[in-house]
Parts: sequence; C-alpha cells; structure tokens
Amino acid sequence: MEKYRKKQNLLAFVSQQVFLWKEMDKNVEIRLAREEDLPVLQAIGEALFDYPLKPGRALEFLKDDRHHLVLAFSRDQLVGMASGFHYVHPDKDPTLFVNEVSILDDFQNQGIGRNIVRYLVEYAGKALGCTSAWVLTENSNIPARKAYAAARGSEEREPILLIEFDGLK
Repeated sequence: MEKYRKKQNLLAFVSQQVFLWKEMDKNVEIRLAREEDLPVLQAIGEALFDYPLKPGRALEFLKDDRHHLVLAFSRDQLVGMASGFHYVHPDKDPTLFVNEVSILDDFQNQGIGRNIVRYLVEYAGKALGCTSAWVLTENSNIPARKAYAAARGSEEREPILLIEFDGLK
C-alpha cells in the first residue's frame, strides 16, 4: 500500500510540474533522470559533473531509490543537473540533501538552476515525504547562493564548519 501511495504522489507531482516549468522557457524541459539517460550523462561528463562519469556508479545511482537526479534539457541538449539523496534518522522525518547543482556556462542566468533546485526540493516533499532539505555552498559562490534563494531557500546565519575524512580506502 505504501508503494502505491508513493507512486500516486509521484504521478500527481509530475503532472503538476509539466505546467509549472513551462513558465521558464518553452525550450527547456526539466525532469527526473532515467536509466535510459546514461549515454547522455556519459557524453556530457565533466562539462556538468566534477569528474569524468563512472558508468557503473552512475547506473548504481540511477537505480537507487534514495538517490535523485534532475536534468534540464534545452531542446535535446542536456544543459543542467541537480543531484541529491534523501535519508531518515531514528528521531527525524525524511530529509533531502542537495548534493550538487551544475548548469552549462552558456545556459547560466536563465533561471534553470533555480528551477531544477525547486523541482528537486518539491519532488522530495511531495513524492518522497521529506519535511526539509538542505545544501552547503561556499560563501564566495554568489551564483549558487542566488539560485538557492530564488528557489525559496534561506541561509542560516551561524557559520558552518566542514570537517572531512579523506583516505578512507
């Protein structure tokens, strides 16, 4: 029953988004990635991702129900992406972590970043039951901060300290 309810929520969300995203640019389609998108993801590679795509990891990501990738296409060209994952904790409701957002240079400052972040966050709330979402970025990353604010995000004023654990393997 739970799986059926999630599928109905997803269908309702997607049908609403078809209308909402048409307001941005009639030539830009924003949607969730599918396994069939793997060749397009491989072709774009480092133009949108931090490093060359690892096909096995990309397929693993696309098949994992907790990982989410939103793609933006201008006509048939992949021009942007936002990735994230949702998680649960024993004392908290499901939460979305927005992992990465990237827009090709020629397509920046057109509202695509704002809209793919909004799509990902709204999908997490409506289709996945997440009650919150969060992302980290550098203070100096003004374009990202503007996109997150335009997507209805709000900045925390308390400084965050990032601690990394490298060399785990």
